[in-house]
Amino acid sequence: MKTIRLITVLLLVSLGVSGVQAQHYRYRSGHHRPTVYLMAIEDADSLYSYPVRGVISTNRVIADNTRDDFSQTMRTGFQQVQNPQFVFATRNNRFALGIGGYINLRTSYDFKGAMDNIDFVPYDIPMSATYANRQRIMMDATTSRLFTKAVVNSNTLGCVVAFVDMDFRGGEEFSYTPRLRSAYVSMLGFTAGRDVTTFCDLDAAPITVDFQGPNAYNFNFATLLRYEIEFLNRHLKAGIAAEMPVVSGTYDKSFAPISQRVPDIPIYFQYAWGENRESHFRASAILRNMYLHNNITDDNTSLFGWGVQASGRIEPCDYFVMYFNGVYGKGITPYIQDLTGSGLDFTPNPANAEQIQTMPMWAWQVAGQVNIIPSTLFVSGGYSTARVNHHNGYYAETQYKRGTYIFGNVFYQATPNCRVALEYLHGSRSNMNDTKGEANRLSLMVQYNF
Repeated sequence: MKTIRLITVLLLVSLGVSGVQAQHYRYRSGHHRPTVYLMAIEDADSLYSYPVRGVISTNRVIADNTRDDFSQTMRTGFQQVQNPQFVFATRNNRFALGIGGYINLRTSYDFKGAMDNIDFVPYDIPMSATYANRQRIMMDATTSRLFTKAVVNSNTLGCVVAFVDMDFRGGEEFSYTPRLRSAYVSMLGFTAGRDVTTFCDLDAAPITVDFQGPNAYNFNFATLLRYEIEFLNRHLKAGIAAEMPVVSGTYDKSFAPISQRVPDIPIYFQYAWGENRESHFRASAILRNMYLHNNITDDNTSLFGWGVQASGRIEPCDYFVMYFNGVYGKGITPYIQDLTGSGLDFTPNPANAEQIQTMPMWAWQVAGQVNIIPSTLFVSGGYSTARVNHHNGYYAETQYKRGTYIFGNVFYQATPNCRVALEYLHGSRSNMNDTKGEANRLSLMVQYNF
């Protein structure tokens, strides 16, 4: 019965918030004094009270304080969610729990080259044209999201944030299997759990209809322990983490995979400027120690991988924003979008079959966004490329050499909760033998936040 009552209250509040003029209910003094409050965070000026035992609306002060807690702890950037519409908050603002998400539908049409991937990944572009890969139509809602966020104001630990979100990308293509994206808790500068890798600069990539985004970017998740600190009125920020390594190499017969023993170590320094620190530049590095077994000597060995990155977001005015990142390193495929899972962290040495070597690689992307009507209508476009260099030659002619990703889109915020967008994508892939494949995609997106 309690569950039914709670669902009834949520429906009542939804109807009240969505109306042009919200209906107000008077709280009856004879009711039990509640300890849990239900409020719409986007409508803190309205006062709601429902004659449901144990649950009434918050007052203005609680609403403002809770809204500030969620706003100050909200993360911006690539694939980050807005604050939830509904929040449960205790009377003293010690604890608040928000529940939200969005429905996202993308309809795409591939032409002059269709890759066997729901996302636009240049690595997966077919290298020969056949009747099967000329054209393809897709409709996809697997990127729809659900999330919960809790904010706890602790006398001992300060502000504690717990966040869990999921989409429906957990199984095979179009299977709509739920997938855990993030599950972490943050306090005192520490973050523990599953989150976007620390090597990723969330604000350095443009918004795209394509879920994958530019192939030079590095949006991947990791299980991690991270520490971040801010200086100089939050203009200077630094972070370091230990992250669970994911190794993707080509072993051949002379080597075999084994369990990893050393976490990846990303580190970054960032400087932000502007009235609201809306522009920034970040320098990052990643250190890796990848373990494998040598079948010839019957010993375990390791390979050292490393990478450096420059990234940022520059907003010279309200009507234009520039995004960029550039990365170079050896054996860092998890940190370049196009190369994740490609087996190119290391390959056999073509000059000596008894040796194995890390692969040098680099990538960069730049994009611009023009805000025609700020917060309502904008257009953006950009170019991105990733490249694997050979060392002592290459192990196969069909080995990936380079991929490019070109996009242009327009986004329109039809209502505060509803966004529509149209996007064109062009990509190419080149192999070590200089064969080349190309693909094109036109996509339409409708997204509704709740």
